[in-house]
Amino acid sequence: MERELAMEIVRVTELAALKSARWMGRGNKMEADKAATEAMRRMFDTVSMDGTVVIGEGEMDEAPMLYIGERLGTGVPPIVDVAVDPLEGTDVVASGQTDAMTVVAIAPRGNLLHAPDMYMDKLVVGPSAKGCVHMEQTVRENLEAVAKANRKPVSQVVAVILDRPRHAELIEQVRAAGARIKLIPSGDVAAAIQTAFPESGVDILLGSGGAPEGVLAACALKCLGGEMQGRLLPENDEQRQRCIDMGVTDPDHVFMLEDMVAGDDAIFSATGVTDGSLLHGVRFLANGRARTQSIVMRAKTGTVRFVDAIHNLDRKVGWND
Repeated sequence: MERELAMEIVRVTELAALKSARWMGRGNKMEADKAATEAMRRMFDTVSMDGTVVIGEGEMDEAPMLYIGERLGTGVPPIVDVAVDPLEGTDVVASGQTDAMTVVAIAPRGNLLHAPDMYMDKLVVGPSAKGCVHMEQTVRENLEAVAKANRKPVSQVVAVILDRPRHAELIEQVRAAGARIKLIPSGDVAAAIQTAFPESGVDILLGSGGAPEGVLAACALKCLGGEMQGRLLPENDEQRQRCIDMGVTDPDHVFMLEDMVAGDDAIFSATGVTDGSLLHGVRFLANGRARTQSIVMRAKTGTVRFVDAIHNLDRKVGWND
């Protein structure tokens, strides 16, 4: 993949963020998601690549665009797989809360796990604790390993967990181990990325969330040098069959980072929609301008860029469509 592709992908997440940000706090998550999806699809038409959606808005009969199998880009090389979450945190935008983002990840064809739409149990740490944790260890053992790797007591370790009833037992285990907890309403992709930035104050992500979002997070962690592990959590016979169809016959199989994002290259881009711990949200300024903040990174080079951009909306491609 050419390095210029990274900046082209930023333009995709930027426009999706700008469009969906207009719905912040207006109580309509469907319109916010629709705005992001349509904008993202529109901008992909300008990207120089031959892409196929492997993680998107659903199957062809479930989504009008950005569906699994849809071709994206201008049709010229590189040939890539594309994973998208047009709006990570639809409820967050609708209620005006924090950490909503627009997200895209790409990798050479065949290198992204085609994760089914179900829950995945996740374990994520940054580079300092890479190789020190495993899903087959207890919560206490993993927290102690992270503490040792980061040269601090367990009482100073922060675990980020989605605030869901299903995590009640996990939360108690973390508390019993003596670690601190940051509960988040949604957006575990942003939370996973934060584990790779010491200044974020987050050391480890634990608990279950969407499997497609897990692959997106894995792309980011691959770029950042961190570690992610995941285990699919089928809830019914249909979901179990989907696991079997993708070759997962052992329900306890642990996907390592290389299982989710193979090869030595991947590109990840996210743009903030609402303010968060990782990125600033969209600011609409005077005189038809707006400001965005994005993160874009590439696994092959390890380069991480934070992109602050001011957009003249009257001249912005796709804004008035």
